[in-house]
Amino acid sequence: MKRSVLSTLLALAILLMALPLWAITAETYTLSNGLKVILKEEGKAPVVTFQVWYRVGSRNEILGWTGLSHLLEHMMFKGTSKYGKGEFSRIVAKNGGTENAFTAQDFTGYFENLSSDRVWLSLDLESDRMENLLIDPKEFQLERDVVKEERRLRTEDDPKSYLIEQMYGVTFLTHPYHSPVIGWMEDLNRLTPEDLQRHYRTYYRPNNATLVVVGDIDPKSLISRIRESFEKIPRGPDPPAPFSTEPPQKGERRILVKREAQLPFVFLGYRVPNFRDPDAFPLEVLATLLSSGKSSRLYRSLVYEKKIALDTGGEYDPMMADPELFYFYGMTQPDQAPETLEKALYEAIEKLKTQAVSDKELQKAKNQIEAQFIFGQDSNFFQAMQIGTAESIGAGVAYLTTYLDNIRKVTPQDVMGVAQKYLHEDNRTVGILIPLKPEQ
Repeated sequence: MKRSVLSTLLALAILLMALPLWAITAETYTLSNGLKVILKEEGKAPVVTFQVWYRVGSRNEILGWTGLSHLLEHMMFKGTSKYGKGEFSRIVAKNGGTENAFTAQDFTGYFENLSSDRVWLSLDLESDRMENLLIDPKEFQLERDVVKEERRLRTEDDPKSYLIEQMYGVTFLTHPYHSPVIGWMEDLNRLTPEDLQRHYRTYYRPNNATLVVVGDIDPKSLISRIRESFEKIPRGPDPPAPFSTEPPQKGERRILVKREAQLPFVFLGYRVPNFRDPDAFPLEVLATLLSSGKSSRLYRSLVYEKKIALDTGGEYDPMMADPELFYFYGMTQPDQAPETLEKALYEAIEKLKTQAVSDKELQKAKNQIEAQFIFGQDSNFFQAMQIGTAESIGAGVAYLTTYLDNIRKVTPQDVMGVAQKYLHEDNRTVGILIPLKPEQ
């Protein structure tokens, strides 16, 4: 048993020492039309993930036209003059692959996971729909109804999601992050096929995209085939830069949402910097200390010990194009008031401001971050997602290369410093869900 544990620790140590070199092996190219291509050879299995990332999301939308990026993601599967409706997915499935897409605030991505000898399918399919998408008015109407129903199910009929959406609208007054990725229902109702066509022609250009391929590939031969498929697509005008300035917050903001629900829910959001600021690394460690898993400070204190909450958690994602939120949340026990839970959350935060975290607890948090990052390298898909995200938000592959070194450098004083700097009342937005009984 001891030998097994020692072997595992030794293997992890070897991975830790070797990891900073992983991103250096990725080969980067830029085609004549501006398309950036990043290829990473991973020969562990004869499979490949092929991903196309467009630098457009809800951050690039304005009020009145929110939801365009997400709706366009849906329409990208509706066919071109070469491949009709549904053929894209059928072809991939017929060849034993899987495909899907995602839209976020800063980007929209499309991917196929295939056997490595089928990578030519992605070259053909993705280059075709980058340039030749058809937006049929009837298909547009059908897909818009699908998105509206998705919004009803995921947001309007979910009290917690509804609260978070409303809270973002209060937190960001001018920045596009105030709007949901799926769009506001009123905007979805007024969108037209012409709006979608304009959005497609503006942002779905090779000079606004990154192609990431990770897996059992030969980069030198694959880049030749990529040039043949994609370089013929003409470069478009550079898309307009999104309006991304948010004025400083001058005091606490609060929002109460009264909805039919079973239990109160408390959500705390603090304005913090993104990856561009060195504070991002101690903030990430701080988030792990407070809210990552059932051994975190918040869960141990509020769920196990004080029995105030049924559940707690939180998140900080530095990988955003612009500064976003560092947030915590909790759902009360049936016999507890939201005010009690809110106070307990503040007490846990204040403790980090006045008492330095122990070396043991700090190392545990760093180990959690490192383990998640390292073991993710076993997945071609995870690696490509990391690369695509970093490139799409402006961090670049270099950020990933030095990521763990920067996490390891975080000290107890760094954690205390960012807690004092950012987790204070004037920088806070509070959202509270007040449950209503069905008859109300």
